[in-house]
Amino acid sequence: MKELIVATRNTKKLFEIKDLLKDVDLKITSLLDYDGLPFVEEDGTTFSQNAIKKAVTIAMYTGKLTMGEDSGLEVKALGNKPGVYSARYAGENATDEANNRKLLKELAGLPSPAMKLGGGRQARYRCFVALADSKKLIDVVSGSCRGVISLKEKGTNGFGYDPLFLIPKYGKTFAELNPEIKAGMSHRSRALKKFRNIIQKYF
Repeated sequence: MKELIVATRNTKKLFEIKDLLKDVDLKITSLLDYDGLPFVEEDGTTFSQNAIKKAVTIAMYTGKLTMGEDSGLEVKALGNKPGVYSARYAGENATDEANNRKLLKELAGLPSPAMKLGGGRQARYRCFVALADSKKLIDVVSGSCRGVISLKEKGTNGFGYDPLFLIPKYGKTFAELNPEIKAGMSHRSRALKKFRNIIQKYF
């Protein structure tokens, strides 16, 4: 079976990627499966730059087909922050809970999202996925999902900002939604649908 390394050590993200690609005939591994792989600093100014850097660095180091992924939240009222700093919005090695608390504090005083897309609490999740082998960068694709930031955390599913990312159509956050519903509309699922096509063309 052909192998694909996902250039991440984030177990929650890896689980979601594996689930979204479960119908693809690939052995999916990660940085956790190898010793001595380099740490890739996410110092790009865009999600795309970070995804490419992860994919190319690990592919060249291992000689194996590698996926690099970077994703995060952009909030309209904050000038599209936290953006590429989503995972470390509250500081290096910040927990999801700390990041969510900071986001709510930054948005304090803005009115309720009123269950519609609009206003200062409007937000979007974005995901960029890059594929590289030992010789070159093959392609980069992206996906996004629009929502609003709720006034408080709700739900226990998912990770990251999911307890705050409200989908007006359902009146629920990503963390409250059935995982199958989320998988059909999330930024990551939309990017990985395009990624499947890249993989098929590659092989």
